[in-house]
Amino acid sequence: MKHSLFDKIFLGFLFLSIAVFAIVAIYSTYATRHALVADKTQVLTNEAALIGEQVIAGYHQGIYSIEETQKNLEYYSQSLDASIWVVDNKGIVIAFARVEGHPDDPRNIYLVDKNFDITTSQTFTGDFFGQFKDEVISVSIPITTNGEPNGMILIHTTVDQLKNLQGDIVQAIYIPFLVMLVVSFVLLGLISGKIMRPIKKINAVAEEYSKGNFETSIGITSDDEIGQLASTLEYMASELSKLDEYRKDFISNISHDFRSPLTSIKGYIEAILDGTIPEEKQGRYLNIILSESNRLSKLTNSLLELNNYDSYGLWLVTKDFDIVQLVKNAINTFEGKCIEKSISIYLNNHCETSYVHADKTKIQQVIYNLLDNAIKFTPEKKSIYVTLAEKNDKIFVSVKDEGAGIPKDSIKNIWVRFYKADTSRGKDKQGTGLGLAITKEIIKAHNENINVVSTEGVGSEFTFSLSKSAEDKEMAEE
Repeated sequence: MKHSLFDKIFLGFLFLSIAVFAIVAIYSTYATRHALVADKTQVLTNEAALIGEQVIAGYHQGIYSIEETQKNLEYYSQSLDASIWVVDNKGIVIAFARVEGHPDDPRNIYLVDKNFDITTSQTFTGDFFGQFKDEVISVSIPITTNGEPNGMILIHTTVDQLKNLQGDIVQAIYIPFLVMLVVSFVLLGLISGKIMRPIKKINAVAEEYSKGNFETSIGITSDDEIGQLASTLEYMASELSKLDEYRKDFISNISHDFRSPLTSIKGYIEAILDGTIPEEKQGRYLNIILSESNRLSKLTNSLLELNNYDSYGLWLVTKDFDIVQLVKNAINTFEGKCIEKSISIYLNNHCETSYVHADKTKIQQVIYNLLDNAIKFTPEKKSIYVTLAEKNDKIFVSVKDEGAGIPKDSIKNIWVRFYKADTSRGKDKQGTGLGLAITKEIIKAHNENINVVSTEGVGSEFTFSLSKSAEDKEMAEE
């Protein structure tokens, strides 16, 4: 059976997709299980330490009776949905609490394993030496009194508890992946069909040319390799036929065929941008998708950046660098925008030393954000002033504009994420409201301060501080 090129592409993509899906399925299942087990193990370890400090230590100190200790263990057992064993320094189980489906305690830990070590923290995954029917996660934490070993706490929880969570996580991975595969196959069909149809047409026309029918037109006008091949074949036919009139018609037709789709494409783009095409049909056109994707990408990147700051703190790579040169480079970056709005930027450097110790990339981002805001909100033919001054072991950088200013009741909120004060935003409504929030986080991570002074109708001035480099500090002290 003869397979077409499309069949080969489709089958190859299908096999590749199945292989990739199988790999993703196996890896994601293993990875999520491993991560969940590790997380659960850590939780149980922490809880065991807590029980040891709050309950077992109280028992050994005579604060709790054995009945009160047993009651406390049952409370923790229900809260954790886990069985808890407490053994003394001889391995005897002196207190325990179990959940439904778990076996009774073994009375002595050495009946479980004669070589069990009750002086070392351990973790287990399995049936715990044949004690459980189902797979369990077990942790053991030694108990010490006055620095001496005094038994151990063991906590066991069934791995089945993690299966539902694992299923939800894996499902969250599979569903987007499967949707992506379906979309990929649809796009593959569309793209392959778009490629195969002109190839089949070229093949059919080439057969006509081989029969001497040079008047046959291919009719493919795409501006790509296939279109070029079609044009070459048609040109070859026109040359072989030696018919001047046909050549003229061909040139006229091909020019029209190229002009028409280009005009249509231009019209569709303009229609999307000005809203002529209804919203329900806009998904068919890639430009609107690209435009929206770029905007969302910018917001997401900003949120992720701020989220990373919140979750892990801001990682700084500090070094000594010339802050004056960094400011000059930033000003040069905005030269085009300033020329377009007829805005002037003035740099006033009052520093004898200009080297600071900070994260150069992050400070560059701060200066860029402040200059970008200043240019947005400064009217045409006005000025922006960037001033550098030093005091003691600090260098202060300020960016002052001659814009509309910020209302007093809005100044305290400008550092809040997504906040936009309309009067301070001027005509610009495209910002995400995250620039100043990111700027604040960066300066805060340097253990420095940033402040703003603004007067409505006059303008705003943002000022932040940086520490001088160690070398400049030493020179100043001398």
